[in-house]
Amino acid sequence: MKKQDTIKFITLSILAVFAYIPTFIWMVDRWLEKDTYYSHGFLVPFISGFIVWLKRKELAKIKLNPSIWGWLFFLGGILIHAVSAMWRVYFTSGFSLLLVIPGLVLLFMGKEFLKKLSFPILFLIFMIPLPLVAIANLSFRLKIFATQVSTFFINSLGVRAVRDGSVIITKHSYLMVEDPCSGIRSLIALIALGALMAYFSDLSRVKKTVLFLSSMPIAICGNIFRIVSLSLVSEMYGTKYTTGFFHDMLGILVFVFAFVGLALVGKVLE
Repeated sequence: MKKQDTIKFITLSILAVFAYIPTFIWMVDRWLEKDTYYSHGFLVPFISGFIVWLKRKELAKIKLNPSIWGWLFFLGGILIHAVSAMWRVYFTSGFSLLLVIPGLVLLFMGKEFLKKLSFPILFLIFMIPLPLVAIANLSFRLKIFATQVSTFFINSLGVRAVRDGSVIITKHSYLMVEDPCSGIRSLIALIALGALMAYFSDLSRVKKTVLFLSSMPIAICGNIFRIVSLSLVSEMYGTKYTTGFFHDMLGILVFVFAFVGLALVGKVLE
């Protein structure tokens, strides 16, 4: 890149970063809030950066071919950000980054660079929190679904259970499936994990898509296993054993279960 183009690129990038400071503050606040569904948000930009670093040799071989079409992406993203910032709708402001960054790449590096960087750029979507209304709606639907299916499995195991809303009532105890146990946290994180595993696999594009999509039912199944286990422990030993160490341990096991499940799907697809 010529010195003049380098200065322009750095200047535009710095201006964009300053313009997005309120959005970045909003993201960090959502990542750090109590019972957050986006605690993985801090890792996402580092993972994207690491993928770019892995591609450094491939990128060094690509001839720079700046495209004026980059202005369409860049200015479109800035316009969305400006309107979003005016109305303090930080969700759409965050998503406008997915236009601004490709715009900068196109403007100063070209289509081939953008093609190589498309995954690490798109992966940044996993650091952008969904609106609280969408989270609440999705969490409620997942919670009810998980409670219904878990109640069915508990009865299938010979333990009498009935569902009342998001509460599973057994003969001697009960388990309330609250929003943090709806499975949405593990669903969001495991979709990101599925995307990474699919990207780094040697599968065809279609099989990569299948592997990625399989992360969703695997995450939901893992959470149902967790709820069933907690219900059975609550029935046999009391509700006091469904919190603390056992509760947290099952949360970790859900991720282990999901990782193994994704690995198995990947092996089958090979």
